[in-house]
Amino acid sequence: MRNLSMLALVLTGLAAPLAVAAESKVEISSPKDGARLDAMEQNKLVYNITPGGAGDHMHVYVDGKETALLRQMKGSHTLETLAPGKHEICIKIVNKNHTPIGVERCIKVTAE
Repeated sequence: MRNLSMLALVLTGLAAPLAVAAESKVEISSPKDGARLDAMEQNKLVYNITPGGAGDHMHVYVDGKETALLRQMKGSHTLETLAPGKHEICIKIVNKNHTPIGVERCIKVTAE
């Protein structure tokens, strides 16, 4: 019986981080992964976020550089013009200390 109690305790500890990650979600609806964007335009990043229990807000990254802080869970953000070439755009859910909680979505685009 004692072994079962210990096993239940261990499994509960392992499930807690999975539950936080499971309830957190980042969706990028535009641009689509693999999209070709006009390098001369300011393109819109359209997103929908479920921050979960550990998340507070989001950071936007372009090619690994933080470019914006977003507090609105659903909406759009205007990206600065992108130099011609391939780029990676990411949205990461972060906590109140601005530390990523491990939930993110990245897309790759090409500016022409």
